[in-house]
Amino acid sequence: MNETKKAGLMDTRPLQDVMKTLRSPGGCPWDRVQTHKSMRRELVEEVYEMLEAIDDGDVKGMREELGDVLFQVVFHARLAEEEGLFSMQDVIDDVVTKLIHRHPHVYGTLEVRNAEQVLKNWDALKAEEKKERTSALDGIARGLPALMCAYKLNERAARRGFDWPDAEAAGKKVTEEMKELREAVVSKNQDAMEEELGDLFFALAVYARHLGLEPETALNRANNKFRRRFHGMEKALKKQNKKWENLTLNEMIDLWKTAKQEKI
Repeated sequence: MNETKKAGLMDTRPLQDVMKTLRSPGGCPWDRVQTHKSMRRELVEEVYEMLEAIDDGDVKGMREELGDVLFQVVFHARLAEEEGLFSMQDVIDDVVTKLIHRHPHVYGTLEVRNAEQVLKNWDALKAEEKKERTSALDGIARGLPALMCAYKLNERAARRGFDWPDAEAAGKKVTEEMKELREAVVSKNQDAMEEELGDLFFALAVYARHLGLEPETALNRANNKFRRRFHGMEKALKKQNKKWENLTLNEMIDLWKTAKQEKI
């Protein structure tokens, strides 16, 4: 038995060995030609598949998808090591050092009363580490999904005090933005409609934060629910030997309602 396993420690070496073999001259032709950029989409997809497993409460799926996400981390670390940039051990050492430094209330003598104080202290330590950042919004990745980015932008601004006082006020802003969108639709001005729709999405992200919700996760959950129910409609159509083009909108709505009642 592996000595690491005997000690009850996690051992990532088998996965790193597989990755090294796949990237070797006699390894997999597909893996050998990949780069950090070409693997970007793979990393994003694996993260979203993990989110789907969480939303579905699929424990087996979570275990599998976590493995796939870890493989992506090992893949990128291997690419970096081949370029002489850093290794998987460097990645682990860096994040361990950072976590210990940013948790002085656990590894040091600092006392905190609640999670809010933890976040404030985290921000202060992060600012100390990232002295090159001059704006409270620096560090928010440009490649984030737009809804998640809206949430993070507002979250950062709120930490500086620029925020609605409560959820009720944030909810009123959503109603206001919806009204402005309807007015833009009446005007038939495409540019104005796009701008107001964007403002509505941003206001919804702010409202979600005040409700203690993460909007990207909520929308992803809704997407997965729609997918399941639509698949249920397709199965019902196949069972009834019917085709989409022969259905009226009301018949489609009835199929949707049935799928919803069956909690698909």
